[in-house]
Amino acid sequence: MAASATTPTAATTGATPNLDAPPGQAVDPAGAPAPPLTEEASADAYVSRETPSREQDDPPLAMEAMRAVQILNPSGEVTMPRPDRPRIMCVANQKGGVGKTTTTVNLAVALALHGNRVLVVDLDPQGNASTGLNVPHHAGVPDVYDCLIDNVPLAEVAQTVEGIPNLWCVPATIDLAGAEIELVSVVARESRLGRAIAGHPAEFDYVFIDCPPSLGLLTVNALVAAQEVLIPIQCEYYALEGLNQLINNINLVRQHLNPTLEVSTILLTMYDRRTRLADAVEQDVRNHFGDKVLQAVIPRNVRVSEAPSYGQSVMTYDPGSRGATSYFEAAQEIALRGVKETVGRNV
Repeated sequence: MAASATTPTAATTGATPNLDAPPGQAVDPAGAPAPPLTEEASADAYVSRETPSREQDDPPLAMEAMRAVQILNPSGEVTMPRPDRPRIMCVANQKGGVGKTTTTVNLAVALALHGNRVLVVDLDPQGNASTGLNVPHHAGVPDVYDCLIDNVPLAEVAQTVEGIPNLWCVPATIDLAGAEIELVSVVARESRLGRAIAGHPAEFDYVFIDCPPSLGLLTVNALVAAQEVLIPIQCEYYALEGLNQLINNINLVRQHLNPTLEVSTILLTMYDRRTRLADAVEQDVRNHFGDKVLQAVIPRNVRVSEAPSYGQSVMTYDPGSRGATSYFEAAQEIALRGVKETVGRNV
């Protein structure tokens, strides 16, 4: 019968174990002490694979801090490209609650923090954009209503936004709620806002017009004044239902009042990656609008919802959050597209 294989030990080899070796030090079969383990080797030997290494553990916090510095840009060194001509963008969607005001405020702040001169025109009687930028808009404050009805120059109404360089806001008060009716009998009622913006002596890189959730005279004024339309689309089925009507109205304005108007940007908002519906809506929108849809998608993020209650945008309220990062990326895309479009047209 063949002998079973055995592992050589001190007993079988006749070697005497080294009893003087320090506790915990490995001993080779011959009894000589093995070389002592280095600190790194011992750590690798006894640390579980499930324990995150230093490189795996630190980056989330480090990356968040880096994003915050990049977004707040305290040194002013990081800049987004400025367009060769002022870009007047109307943020419109007749469906409420899709993120028009949130998009307007955060894109404006992101561009202003990175070297662009930006004007926000709050054309919604609720005045939410004014609230988000912490601009007074109580009764009696000069607002966009005075420009539309009484021909007050826009420069006398615009207010600087505290803490954000290069950003101005034309507020909206509750008086604007009656402007729809009062504009009916006014001459050239559709172009009142356009003339007010054109008459502003300052040169802006971007003018964002925050529209009310309707297709009335205020929204028509915004469409006539603008060169581009930015449509925020919520990643839900109802958001797609009214999109046809909005596009039809934009086409009517283009045919009769503003031939240079175009839908230049589509931004997907309130994206919930946990649902298949969000993916389906995103694919439908991208298939229909193609390159007009920004690659950046705005997720559902509690920080975005909290920021207005502090009179801030999410860019300054929590610059390291996912919502701030997404709006920053969207602003970068818009800035880069503006430069490419300008070059393309010149060529």
